[in-house]
Amino acid sequence: MPMKRIAHEAGSVQASGALVWSDSAPSDAPLLLVAPNWLGVTDGAIAQGAKIAGDRFVVFVADMFGGGLTATGPQDAAPLADALRHDWQERRRRISAAYQAMLSAAAAEGFTSRRTAAIGFCFGGGNVLELARAGTPAKAVISLHGDLGTHQVAAPCCISASLLILHGSADPVAPKSQRDAFEAEMEAAGATWSMLTFGGVLHSFAEEGPPVPGVAEFDPRAARLSFQLIEHFLDDAWTR
Repeated sequence: MPMKRIAHEAGSVQASGALVWSDSAPSDAPLLLVAPNWLGVTDGAIAQGAKIAGDRFVVFVADMFGGGLTATGPQDAAPLADALRHDWQERRRRISAAYQAMLSAAAAEGFTSRRTAAIGFCFGGGNVLELARAGTPAKAVISLHGDLGTHQVAAPCCISASLLILHGSADPVAPKSQRDAFEAEMEAAGATWSMLTFGGVLHSFAEEGPPVPGVAEFDPRAARLSFQLIEHFLDDAWTR
């Protein structure tokens, strides 16, 4: 499956995202921005993007840290992610730049579909929600076990994308209080949004990896149902 690293300006940094597609993808294949977890554009994140792309999507894996910088674990990922969590303007600039880079890079490869969406995992889920709050023209934004809080709530009528939030009820990273605040924010903003909460499910349920007891654990059922729902959600969003 072809993959190209794409250098582009993103806020205060030079970013290095990754465009992934299939040789059998049609020229009008939908474009999907994938915001990875707080480890960045790792080989695993690119492989995840390729799996999501399949023969259906052209995927751009967003670099939020600059220069393709990656982390090996929480000890170096947390400072990188927290810096952007506390600087909502820079966070929005970087994810918005990744969206624009996706459009340009895909067009250079002959893909010019107007059907665009964004999906994010964990820290990446928070990134794509900030993209939505920034008024992205993408039709759909999907967060899987993502950050739901923000330092700058969405303005009324600002969010045009349809939002899908997939979360675990036992997620300690974004607990019920954060879900409640997010719901109130979306209602006040007049957004089109849906949230599905998996009972008893922890953080990172859609990504395979070593479990963190009481915090994060892959849940095959929740992951399977999430991706089934995402497929239908995207089909619906693109017909609106």
